[in-house]
Amino acid sequence: MTKNTKAPDNNETDQTIATEVSDGNSNHKSVIWATRIVFLLAILIFIWYLVADRRTPYTDQARITELIIPITPRVSGYITDVNIKLNSTVASNDLLFKIDKEPFQLAIQKAKANLDNITQQIGAQDAGIEASASSVGIAKAQLDRAQRNYDRTQRIIKKNPAAVSQADIDRVETSLEQAKEKLSSANANLKKAKEQLGVIGPENPQLRLAIAELEKAQLELTYTNIYASDAGYIESFNIDKGYYAAAGKPLATLVSKNDVWIQADFRENSLSHMKVGNNVKFILDIAPGKIFKGKVRSIGFGVDAGNTVNKGGLPVIKSTSTWLRDSQRFPVIIEFEDEEAITICRAGGQADVVVYASNSWFLNTIANFRIWINTYLSYVR
Repeated sequence: MTKNTKAPDNNETDQTIATEVSDGNSNHKSVIWATRIVFLLAILIFIWYLVADRRTPYTDQARITELIIPITPRVSGYITDVNIKLNSTVASNDLLFKIDKEPFQLAIQKAKANLDNITQQIGAQDAGIEASASSVGIAKAQLDRAQRNYDRTQRIIKKNPAAVSQADIDRVETSLEQAKEKLSSANANLKKAKEQLGVIGPENPQLRLAIAELEKAQLELTYTNIYASDAGYIESFNIDKGYYAAAGKPLATLVSKNDVWIQADFRENSLSHMKVGNNVKFILDIAPGKIFKGKVRSIGFGVDAGNTVNKGGLPVIKSTSTWLRDSQRFPVIIEFEDEEAITICRAGGQADVVVYASNSWFLNTIANFRIWINTYLSYVR
């Protein structure tokens, strides 16, 4: 039995081969064009990155910073009243703690008694001065009488040497010397009394010291009430009534809302066009989907580089080491312009920041788009 096999048509084979070659050329051209487009986009993105990194720099290394105020008593004593709780919100001049007042009230009474005592002592010393002055007057009178007796005796001796006995002469001379010594002693006692009294009147040092001690005791009594120095909220608090508060040792921490800022750490090569007052947009992790406005308040001039010789402190910014050296970062302080951001932010919270250091509409538009995308990506962080 014989099979009939039909030989393939050469024309059909050639046509098939031509079609395959054509398709291959077309695919090859598509790959080439796709590669060119990707390469072109990579070059454009690279150029944009270089320019934008200086004209519209962006960083996600940014944290919210607020004033941290330790609540520290000025006097020591036992706590009698506590008017706050952990994380409670306080207003400026709110009464936070009370310290036992009794020891300070007793100190005031003691200072008042001391002042009265000093006043009496000054009065007594003043009377002593008067007595010493009187003694000086008496001594002067006695000296004057002794001097007249001596002078009269000398005149008699000159006229008639035998009229006065030697005993009378010795007695007159002794009386004169004794009168001189009494006057000298009375003057010394008067000087001593004046020195003990000091300045007469309100400038008397003993009186001033007693008044100062009374004022100090009254001032320390006012320190037994501890008030909030600013508006904010309470952290690091775990004490209650009966706790002994030591002067100079914090009882709690007040995180102030009076001044809130963002410390954004930018690469050094991003600072070339940045200036104080540049407009800023930032996003907060606590408020995804929202963009806030601010301004550059200041730009850091130095960071800690491990110099152990200089004992002064500088900001410490951590950097990572890769196969390309990471640029040094410097702190840039961003001030808030949105009250809502101040209200909702928390100390230590994270933020993303873009600074508009250029007036380029194109670069600013891309920067706006970038931060808009990131604010929604913050939902999944």
